[in-house]
Amino acid sequence: RGVVGRARRGAGERLMVSSSSSSSSLAKSARCAFAVVGIFAAFSYFAIAQEDVYKKTYGGARFAATFFVLTVERGVNVVFALCGIATFGGSGVRTPKGEIFKSGASQMLAMAASNEALRYVSYPTQVLGKSCKMVPVIVGGLVLGGRTFTMAQYAQVAFVTLGVALFNLAADSTKSAGSDSAYGLLLIGLSLVMDAVTGGLQDRVKKTTKALNPRTPNAKPSVYESMLYTNLSGTVVALVLALWTNQLTTGLSACVKHPALARAVLVYALASAVGQNFIYYTITSFDVLVLTTVTTTRKIFSTVYSVFRDPSNKLNPTQWFGCALVFVFLAYDAAMSVLARPKPPAPATSARPARRAAKSIPNPTPATADADATAAVDAHRARAPSSRAAASAPRRRAASRR
Repeated sequence: RGVVGRARRGAGERLMVSSSSSSSSLAKSARCAFAVVGIFAAFSYFAIAQEDVYKKTYGGARFAATFFVLTVERGVNVVFALCGIATFGGSGVRTPKGEIFKSGASQMLAMAASNEALRYVSYPTQVLGKSCKMVPVIVGGLVLGGRTFTMAQYAQVAFVTLGVALFNLAADSTKSAGSDSAYGLLLIGLSLVMDAVTGGLQDRVKKTTKALNPRTPNAKPSVYESMLYTNLSGTVVALVLALWTNQLTTGLSACVKHPALARAVLVYALASAVGQNFIYYTITSFDVLVLTTVTTTRKIFSTVYSVFRDPSNKLNPTQWFGCALVFVFLAYDAAMSVLARPKPPAPATSARPARRAAKSIPNPTPATADADATAAVDAHRARAPSSRAAASAPRRRAASRR
């Protein structure tokens, strides 16, 4: 009866573990879908706000004070992060503020180098620089973050990068190639190096937080703590660059002269703050590679959606091939993550005789289990008198000798 009970309890425990694992996996998928939809929606509007700042003319000229805009944007993000901490509270754990601060500074340097390089390199070089963001994230994770990646992840990065590059190059194939200056190529290289540093530091932040809080399982900074310290350092770097290039003065004077420009800059900063809520939610709940995959492929998803919404928007064969590469390997990664779910471990039993007995009774039904248990009890009762008699015989012989 004890063996049967343990077998039944083991089956119940395995069922509960399997059900819990499935529920956790579904919840994680739902959180990922929420983050992806939020990033797509927020940064689609962010792109529109960006065009209002840089592509419209104000006073007969386009606005070019990039570092001034970045200073305002990061400052608004800091205010949003402070409001988030005041409303929802912090993580309650020790966080490596220095490493988060450094990742924000490297992120701003990467953005500044990328924006500055656009004036000195050809369009194909711009596309390649924007399309291969996943590669430095992999390198930074290996070198600085101490991460390991599977062959499937390496293949995904390679083919998604290739697909995005083909898609973007084919989209504007009519643009002239132009020439690349050594200064522009140096800036592109600096931007990619800073992307690697940023990704590695963001991976390291999670490991360091766990090391600083050994008694707290799954210790990690909150969304708004990461957002605060990253944007605080970004604000400092952007402000220094704006002062160095005199863009702080020119940007402020242009906004004072043109209220429409000031409104456009503010809307741009607010859209960035909303998007960064989803950005840091993704970093905190998943990892930097997931975030980079989402942001790198966002333009493809948006363009394909516009094609299905309006058939007059067409893609050429090269763009469809690039889309196929991206979608196939993203689907492959999703399928592999589902197939690679860990199976729940079978509960261990402590008694060896019980395991041997369980092996000798394969899959007992309740009826046969009860019958076997009843027979075992009857046999025990039948043996009990003879056992008692055998035990009392030596005592009787000893009494007779005395």
